[in-house]
Amino acid sequence: MERTNREDIHLHIERLVLDGFDLTSDQQDVLQSALTAELSRLLSAGGLNHSLALGGAYQEAPASPANLSVQTRPAEMGRQIARSVYGGLGV
Repeated sequence: MERTNREDIHLHIERLVLDGFDLTSDQQDVLQSALTAELSRLLSAGGLNHSLALGGAYQEAPASPANLSVQTRPAEMGRQIARSVYGGLGV
């Protein structure tokens, strides 16, 4: 029988504040879906840093800067934010 190593990662983002962006609820849904998909992909591919992998947690996760503008489409915004959050986790 083949044994698989699988880590369950539980990530809860309580609030995401984007000052200066006026998104409709449909655009917010697109952004959220893209953020979730990209962050899941990054975590699956790269894992977590050692302290988080051992069950650590952040009250507030620092994020690297994201280059967003009002012209950025919501799906791309979500992907960029996911990369910023992932980079801020120190992975």
